[in-house]
Amino acid sequence: MQSPTQPPPNPFQNVPPPAALRVVVADDNPVVRAGLTALLSGRADITVVAEAADGKEAYEAAHAHRPDVVLLDVRMPGVDGISALPYLVRIAPVVMLTYSRETEIVQEALRRGAGGYLVHGEFTADQLVSAVRDIKEGRAHFTATAAGALLAQLRQGTGGDRALPEGLGAVHTTHRAPAGIGLPRIPSPPTSAENLSQLQPDMAQSSSGWTGGRPAAPDRSRFRLSTREAEIMDLIASGMNNQQIAATCFISEKTVKNHINRIFAKLHSTSRSEAAAKWLGTAPGSGRGVG
Repeated sequence: MQSPTQPPPNPFQNVPPPAALRVVVADDNPVVRAGLTALLSGRADITVVAEAADGKEAYEAAHAHRPDVVLLDVRMPGVDGISALPYLVRIAPVVMLTYSRETEIVQEALRRGAGGYLVHGEFTADQLVSAVRDIKEGRAHFTATAAGALLAQLRQGTGGDRALPEGLGAVHTTHRAPAGIGLPRIPSPPTSAENLSQLQPDMAQSSSGWTGGRPAAPDRSRFRLSTREAEIMDLIASGMNNQQIAATCFISEKTVKNHINRIFAKLHSTSRSEAAAKWLGTAPGSGRGVG
């Protein structure tokens, strides 16, 4: 007979804990990959099973390891993230984790099956971990820029026929995968305001309110930046230095500096912080023309 002072045996003591979430991290920047791997692997319920430097390696790693979630950059040499995306989502849910914030890229990523879109500099470490856990359960996560891009497109009723920058979305013929592991051609799934709007309830569920409270996007047309200058200004606003911008855009640091000099002249700014404030619409009087 059991002593009254002894607790009863735990009937669930032999039940194994839930398996850790298995993640593949794909980014061409080894520093970013290492940081993400260290961050995620420090959580008891998450393990990084593989890293990849481009879309082809991401596909091969996902095919070999069958992860629960793939974190995927947009701009990578060889096979970019947008090109690999429709093949990866057949294996596991994919979260875009990138510096690329252009509206057309956000839209195309969702058309091709991304379950979330996170822009570097717009989330904390805890929010990233929450997003990884939630994506596995089918709950979408978007940072402010991505959510704003979606809402703007829904309000304007624009279609997905605008060309992607930098030729994204096409597998480069000089980097074909070996036979048996290649990325076959398939058409992009159709999109419409109706099926994009189905994402709104999930957007509202993102933790810590990081998709809410976004002010209306500032009118940037008055700055008259070229497409490349606007891309670089977005990267400056995200906190990237010249070396990181050069690596992201596949140009030299000298070319980056030349672009920044022209950008500062057009924005009537003398520092990165002043230019970023005007670009993001947070500078005093940013709703008016640049004076």
